[in-house]
Amino acid sequence: MNEFIEALKKRRSIYMLGRNVKMPQDEIEELVKEVVELSPTAFNSQSQRVVILFDKAHEKVWDFTEAELKKVTPADRFPTTQAKIKGFRDAYGTILFFEDQETVKALQKKFPTYADNFPIWSEQASGLTTSNVWTALATAGIGANIQHYNPLIDEDVAAEWKLPANWKLRSQMVFGSTEAEAQPKEFMDRGSRFKTFH
Repeated sequence: MNEFIEALKKRRSIYMLGRNVKMPQDEIEELVKEVVELSPTAFNSQSQRVVILFDKAHEKVWDFTEAELKKVTPADRFPTTQAKIKGFRDAYGTILFFEDQETVKALQKKFPTYADNFPIWSEQASGLTTSNVWTALATAGIGANIQHYNPLIDEDVAAEWKLPANWKLRSQMVFGSTEAEAQPKEFMDRGSRFKTFH
C-alpha cells in the first residue's frame, strides 16, 4: 500500500488526548519546523507563521479561550463548553497557525494582476501546512485535532506572546497522546464526488 495513503489514514481528529507523549519536545518542535518549511506556498511566499506551545504556555491559551467563551456562552450551556476546553487543556501541547498579512500585501503590490488571489492562496497555504503538520504528528504516534477560536482569542494571544500585528491567527492544533481512537470514518458515494474523462 502507498505509504502516503497509510499516513493519511492515521491523520484523524483525536479528541481524547493526554500527556503520555514519548517524543521529546525539541524533536516535536524540529518536526513541525521542517514540515512547515517543506509545505507549498504560492510564489514561494512562505506566508505561514507558527507558534508552538508546551507546558504552561499551552495551558494558558486554553485559559484565554475559556475566559472569552464564558463572555459569549449562555450560562446554562457553559459547563459543557468548559468541559470541552478542559479536554484541550489536558492535552500535551498546542500549535497556533498564522498567515503573515504583510507578506500577502507585498505580493499584491508586486503582482497586481493576481492581487485578488493572494488572500485565497494564503488560506490555501495555511490549510496545506496544517494538514501536513497534522499528518506528520500522526505518523509520529501523536494524536491531534484542529480548533478555530480565532478571532475570539486573537488579542489575548498576540498580547501574551508579543506577536506582530500582521500575523493573522487561522487555527489551533491541539496535540497529545491518543487516549481513545477516532470513530470509523464514513465516506460519501464516489459517484457523487468524482468525475474522470478521457
